[in-house]
Amino acid sequence: MVKKPYIDKIDLVNDFTKEDPWRVFRIMSEFVEGFEVLSKIGDAVSIFGSARTKPEAKYYKLGEEVAYHVAKAGYAVITGSGPGLMEAANKGAKRAGGQSVGLNIHIPCEQKPNKYVDTLLDFRYFFIRKVMFVKYAKAFVILPGGYGTLDEFFEAINLIQTARINKFPVVLFGSKYWKGLLDWLKDGVLESGNISKEDLNIFSVVDEPEQVAMVIKKFYMSR
Repeated sequence: MVKKPYIDKIDLVNDFTKEDPWRVFRIMSEFVEGFEVLSKIGDAVSIFGSARTKPEAKYYKLGEEVAYHVAKAGYAVITGSGPGLMEAANKGAKRAGGQSVGLNIHIPCEQKPNKYVDTLLDFRYFFIRKVMFVKYAKAFVILPGGYGTLDEFFEAINLIQTARINKFPVVLFGSKYWKGLLDWLKDGVLESGNISKEDLNIFSVVDEPEQVAMVIKKFYMSR
């Protein structure tokens, strides 16, 4: 009789379901759930901004007003569901009676969804969450933020520049905050020949909350 090989307890912990091929099924399940839920919300605008902005800060109130006007224009508001300017945007959407959506991400310093989110989706993978932000958005609104906000901004304008997605409104809010970045793009990146002048027209810059909804509305009226 052939003896069965001894299975160590460690092998039971590190079983085959932890391997990369099986991770595909987890990835698929996140895509399926995201598609199923977000396909039902209708026209939406994704709003990004710093999680660190306090409720007493000026951009918190401005972010709330931006989302309020976007929701009043008939769009659902999608955020990353966290605190700061994400909370402000969800709050503004809810105050306007619009749909307030949050796409939460599991990270080491666990982010809790803010209380103004009505429709919540949880994601383990950043890249799936980013697909959802783009796929179901009629526009991107970029409030003042850090690395994560910059990541969403540059990914959107890169996808438009390379024609991987159809052009849609990308709106930077707060010219004073973004001035250094805009100067660098013009005087550094453009001057070096790494982008064309037309690439600077992929996005708009506004300072008044009502202007965000106006830019989006004008874009689609001209289509």
